[in-house]
Amino acid sequence: MKLQPVRTIHSLVSRCISHLSRQCYDVIVVGGGHAGTEAAAAAARMGAETLLVTQKIHTIGALSCNPSLGGVGKGHLVREVDALDGLCGRAGDWAGINFSILNRSKGPAVWGPRAQLDRQRYREFIQGELRSISRLTVLEGSVEDLLVAEPSPDEPGSHRVTGISLENVLNPITASSVVLTTGTFLSGSIFVGQTTSPGGRIGDAPSSAGLSHTLKERLGLRVGRLRTGTPPRIVKESVDFALAELHPPDRRPTPFSFMNTHTRCKVEEQVPCYLTYTTPGVERVVQESLHLNCHIQQDTKGPRYCPSIESRVLRFPGRSHQVWLEPEGVTSDLLYPQGLSMTMPPEMQLRLIREIPALHRAEIHSPGYGVQYDYVCPTQLSSALQVKTTQGLFLAGQINGTTGYEEAAAQGLWAGVNAACRALSTPPVSLSRTESYIGVLIDDLVCRGVTEPYRMFTSRAEFRTALRPDNADLRLTPKGYELGCVSPSRYQEAMRVQRSLQDAMAALQALTLSTARCREKLPDVRVSESKNAALTGMELLQYKELSFETLASVFPERLSSYLEFSQRLKIEAVYKPHCDINKKEIERIQKEENMFLPQDIDYFSLPASLSQEAREILDRVRPTTLGAATRLEGITPAAVVSLYNYVQFAEKKGENGQQKTTRSK
Repeated sequence: MKLQPVRTIHSLVSRCISHLSRQCYDVIVVGGGHAGTEAAAAAARMGAETLLVTQKIHTIGALSCNPSLGGVGKGHLVREVDALDGLCGRAGDWAGINFSILNRSKGPAVWGPRAQLDRQRYREFIQGELRSISRLTVLEGSVEDLLVAEPSPDEPGSHRVTGISLENVLNPITASSVVLTTGTFLSGSIFVGQTTSPGGRIGDAPSSAGLSHTLKERLGLRVGRLRTGTPPRIVKESVDFALAELHPPDRRPTPFSFMNTHTRCKVEEQVPCYLTYTTPGVERVVQESLHLNCHIQQDTKGPRYCPSIESRVLRFPGRSHQVWLEPEGVTSDLLYPQGLSMTMPPEMQLRLIREIPALHRAEIHSPGYGVQYDYVCPTQLSSALQVKTTQGLFLAGQINGTTGYEEAAAQGLWAGVNAACRALSTPPVSLSRTESYIGVLIDDLVCRGVTEPYRMFTSRAEFRTALRPDNADLRLTPKGYELGCVSPSRYQEAMRVQRSLQDAMAALQALTLSTARCREKLPDVRVSESKNAALTGMELLQYKELSFETLASVFPERLSSYLEFSQRLKIEAVYKPHCDINKKEIERIQKEENMFLPQDIDYFSLPASLSQEAREILDRVRPTTLGAATRLEGITPAAVVSLYNYVQFAEKKGENGQQKTTRSK
């Protein structure tokens, strides 16, 4: 597929409220980061008139921290967002300058597609894509508060959000659904050394205090506090690369998007990364600056898997830590030192980085800093990412306690889909953890909540051999098309791929070879001497040393027409036994997830054998399905059985009542 050129966003923008063509929308999205852009784009693709409100137009699609996309677990999310016609995968293919597959030494199910990005190219692509979407308007402004009204009697909930009010603007803007994607801006505070200032990112103001007050006081939501940080940016010319390890990208860039066969960046144009390590001098500077670092002294939870250098030194004294020197763009003169997030005073930051051999003459362009911000405890959300007690209010991204662009984009897309469903009077939709990493992410958030910023890993998925990066299109594109968020062209391409793979696997299954013929035709394949039964083509591909290309060269008349899908067919064959074993377990979980628990259940008076602790947990979280209840911490197998029996009894009672009603007519 051909990569599309970038268009500018300026003709799309309404910089002033008076320029808006309407004061009422189906969906309003607050925030222009990864969650907000995906939410707005998805809602508009679904057919909803959508307004995206952001503080600064030019920061839409900005990479606030690391200029990269994907990785282990995170790359799966990017592929799934792309399969649902999201933006970030295609943006990564356009802006990527260093592509690699992480975890390649392990099985394909846990490979992690990743790319270093050119910041400017990525922002330009996202803005250009938003411009091309019909029914989407972008407004530059600051949201002062939510409009809150009495709830509709037709839906569960204590409140109803009907729109937003803007700072210094008299007339509010109304909508059926509002999606909040405030990132680190909700009551955000920036920390550098002993200095604190309001904001969610250097140079930008925090969100309105009225918004935080409404969430906590008027809507009664439980709100917590989290922290994150970013490293100083280093002037590239001041780095001694001879003292660092060169790490070139993959020889053949692998696109994120199923619609792209290549990336914009050619093989020879890719930019390398470099690896270096901390020294005892780094630890000494950290210890000497602790009394000057108020961010690190506080007990607000930070990201476990992307900690500051101060946190690493304090938790693991005496160790050497990796520092990756990553390019910020093709023409940028800056480097991003991944692994050196820090919040000490700027002069101490310079001392610290110069303790690293490759950075002994380094100059800092801008210092690192920390951010603390409010988040809403995500157990208060449904699987549609709507606040359970507030009709029409959806949350996505870091406001739900997650960290990372990919997690934000995934939530944003799904919140946008459901916000549009509500506005267009269609039922909410959910993704099962048996069918996607997005489902795993949302289920973990709404069922288990967070105590620290949540990051996606492949280990969080029970069925990762089925939820692979290579098959996200087959798993999700048909569902997305049925919902209305996937274009006909993407759906047709997914169907072409599906038919071709089915035909190829049928041809492989029909190809059978005796062990003697295997050794004759495929001498490099080590088939056991004791194996007597004939082997099919699918079974032969399970041997590590045999590729589909080799098999097709031996049987060209049967297989050569499927060479386009060589890697995918190899992966399908390797994981077929695992997927067959998991099938019954997946069906059981899906059955439990189809057993809905009414949201108005009084768990304290429920005639079931439940402990007081179980009743309190169920009442607080209010899981929407039996499957969600099984994953709550503190809910025992005995409690699940009691709930199952109650649901079965209630369903039978409902059916009998319906039959009686029918007979009385």
